[in-house]
Amino acid sequence: MEKAKVYFTSEVSKDSLVKMYEALGVELPGKVAVKLHSGEHGNKNYLKPEFVEALVKRVNGTVVECNTAYPGERDTTEKHRHLMDEHEWTKYFDVDIMDSEGPDMVLDIPNGHQIKKNYVGKHLANYDSMLVLSHFKGHAMGGFGGALKQLSIGCASSYGKAYIHGAGDPEKDMWKTDQLQFVTSMGDAASSVHKYFDGKIVYVTAMVNISVDCDCDGNAAPPCMENIGILSSTDPVAIDQACIDIIYNSEDKGKEQLIARIEEKLGVNIIRVAEENGTGTREYELINVD
Repeated sequence: MEKAKVYFTSEVSKDSLVKMYEALGVELPGKVAVKLHSGEHGNKNYLKPEFVEALVKRVNGTVVECNTAYPGERDTTEKHRHLMDEHEWTKYFDVDIMDSEGPDMVLDIPNGHQIKKNYVGKHLANYDSMLVLSHFKGHAMGGFGGALKQLSIGCASSYGKAYIHGAGDPEKDMWKTDQLQFVTSMGDAASSVHKYFDGKIVYVTAMVNISVDCDCDGNAAPPCMENIGILSSTDPVAIDQACIDIIYNSEDKGKEQLIARIEEKLGVNIIRVAEENGTGTREYELINVD
């Protein structure tokens, strides 16, 4: 497979988010979903609305989210909407909680390693294209969160999240699922959403506020590394692999905490499985656009 192109800038600003999208030379058609993380109550690390405003408006996008499968301030549509008001997403953008009504949309994964179906928010069908706007950081269960996590856990309905966490058994205690089966399910689920949009999907990832914890943690650890920059690609496998490589090659000693979490949780298997499913390639060319 030909190497994927991953664009990088060390400039962290509202304008550089737009610049990195435009570096792709792609105009997303029709009604555009912008998948990002709305941030759990109490989290301080998530990408704030004012930071992403220019990019979301550049693509005339609707911010989309789905409810969680664990207890918190985002596990029902009513609570999730309240939190999105509190975090000012609704002040800046049109917002759509995609699983606010059922039934879920079911995406088949015929070549899935662990799961053969992915249950996503019903409203996904209302969009012609998607911008996946990721915040790269650690994750207590997946090891790290990036583009592939946004595609998998992020686009899954509340039921779909339980299905992925249970590696195909939504009734299973998500905290006791075999770790390799869980991250394999993430890679499978991610492939189904990427393929659903059939080339009408792009990825922008901000490597800022890099904590060992996810934005879903209301008491997340403070950042362990300095801000690194912003990346973009049309390939979710390549952009996540590039982020991982940048972390490993960094001279920032804070990386040791993040690497330990990624390795403990077998996180790179999310990337491996997604590549094996034909979602993209781990071979990439990093193009500096500073």
